[in-house]
Amino acid sequence: MVKAASRQSAPVRRADAERNIAAILAAGARLLSSDPAASVAAIAKAAGVGRVTLYGHFPSREALVEAVLNHVVDAADAVLEDPALETAPTPEAMAALLRSSWEILDRHRRLFVAADRMMATERIRQHHDRPLRRVERLIERGQRDGDFRTDLPLPWLVTTFFSLIHSAAQEREAGRLAPEDVERVLIASMVSLLTDGVSASS
Repeated sequence: MVKAASRQSAPVRRADAERNIAAILAAGARLLSSDPAASVAAIAKAAGVGRVTLYGHFPSREALVEAVLNHVVDAADAVLEDPALETAPTPEAMAALLRSSWEILDRHRRLFVAADRMMATERIRQHHDRPLRRVERLIERGQRDGDFRTDLPLPWLVTTFFSLIHSAAQEREAGRLAPEDVERVLIASMVSLLTDGVSASS
């Protein structure tokens, strides 16, 4: 009888743990997107759990920030999954992808400030592997269609996308780029880079 009760309690504990993790990640995304210095105690309180419970799932602030970053990037990747991008002319598709990416990133730019303070750029980049594969496929299609340049390595162009959009977030946060200018500057910078010299060489 005791063994049966023990077996039944395990799934309950797992369900409780999953609910706690989901609450912590949601609270972390909300608070860190408002204040990159939000404390672990504040996030635990907003999630409705104790600090001991939070640390049981995320043993350090760095681990928590990294998990929240991954959570937000996964959600963003789902939002960016737009079938229309697969068929639209590639310069238009790139502009649309940048626009959608920036809308998401702008909401969470202070989370990325928190991540920049605690994580190496390469680790942050690794968390973007899935959305960046989407960017890579789009640039490849543009190269095949003759819309995008082929004289620069594909990985470099993908890295440029990543660097531009995150630099825009930093410049926006620092006040060096006006909020109303970011989208235009991003699209003009990336599309002009991708299409530079294409007409002359075709």
